[in-house]
Amino acid sequence: MDISIIIVSWNVKDLLKKCLQSIYDKTQDLEFEVFVIDNASKDGSAVMVAMEFPQVNLTASNKNLGFAKANNLALEQARGKYVLFLNPDTELTENTFKIMLDLMENDDKIALSTCQLNYSDGALQKNIKNNPGLCDQLLILLKLHHFIQPKCLQKYLAKNFDYSKEQKVKQIMGAFIFAKTSIIQEIGGFDTDYFIWWEDLDLCKKIQKLGYKIIYTPKTKIIHHEAKSFQQQMSLEKQKRFNRGMGIYFKKHGGLFGYLIISLLKPVSLLLAWISQAFKIKSKTQSKI
Repeated sequence: MDISIIIVSWNVKDLLKKCLQSIYDKTQDLEFEVFVIDNASKDGSAVMVAMEFPQVNLTASNKNLGFAKANNLALEQARGKYVLFLNPDTELTENTFKIMLDLMENDDKIALSTCQLNYSDGALQKNIKNNPGLCDQLLILLKLHHFIQPKCLQKYLAKNFDYSKEQKVKQIMGAFIFAKTSIIQEIGGFDTDYFIWWEDLDLCKKIQKLGYKIIYTPKTKIIHHEAKSFQQQMSLEKQKRFNRGMGIYFKKHGGLFGYLIISLLKPVSLLLAWISQAFKIKSKTQSKI
């Protein structure tokens, strides 16, 4: 088995259908398997997969397991030399998986890789970042990143990154993570302390510490209809989960001082999220800043 494709889905039936159809239409010249973990969707997603894609390994959970735990559930069953963690709101336009497999096969030191992501209108999505630090995350926590962009924030968001060049990177977005299965299984997959958000940053940090490479390539691209599941949640609920993930990350990787500062400012961020929710203010995702 060349590739195990793992898709964790929540209430995006129509996009999931397009994603799966594109996988079977575009993928050639390799052996692959597809896992769908449905996190207790209420829109009939699991029934759709069972009826229209019987070849998919479907797990219909009766509760929302979160992103990390659901991915790990499928990872335990994966038979592929490589594993792809793929969002359900993505769509293939070419034989992307073969291109990514060839990239990984050419260098044993590559543990993770990603390709170019584009929005539905064809615009580039910025899916590369640097490691988070206290300065940039405080700006994000307090919503100041919408108004000012000092050097620390520009560095974190990789504002000067050249998306036309294949290169080694620090952080890649969780929407498309092409990984060497043996290495991911060695580190135990995603840290299940995270529910949603930050588990991809944590994974990349672990890979860096092990000395492996994380590579971005523009040789292939996919469509990403970004954050369609998350748009169904209210601002305050999203902020709570974001804050929780940030706290876990800084406790593990950011030092005691950073963790304490983040913890002290969480109530302020929740207040700002409540205001945004009350006045129906929509925040931009970090990839659009």
